[in-house]
Amino acid sequence: QVQLVEPGGGLVQAGGSLRISCAASGRTFSRYAMGWFRQAPGKEREFVAAISWSGINTYYADSVKGRFIISRDNAKNTVYLQMNSLKPEDTAVYYCAADSPPENTIVRITTSEYDYWGQGTQVTVSS
Repeated sequence: QVQLVEPGGGLVQAGGSLRISCAASGRTFSRYAMGWFRQAPGKEREFVAAISWSGINTYYADSVKGRFIISRDNAKNTVYLQMNSLKPEDTAVYYCAADSPPENTIVRITTSEYDYWGQGTQVTVSS
């Protein structure tokens, strides 16, 4: 079992920045690829970013590429999402998730491939 907790989130003006984090406990964090997903009201949950076990590989949705940065600190069992140049359409509940792919370089983007999920944190971007 892996428990994921996402403190924080918040309200920010368009064009601003926000960093959200996700702390993991339980099994060996460094053996899990980590992803961020988001869900806006009335919409399906969508992929945002993912990072491989060691952090070597990352992958981003086109909608956030160049604005968001995913990173991880395996010593602290924490994954981060730095969000810059925020837009009102980034408003959503953001979820972190843990995946156990067969190789340490793999990152995946579909919700069904992730084994554990955090409770979500609200990010609101005002115009």
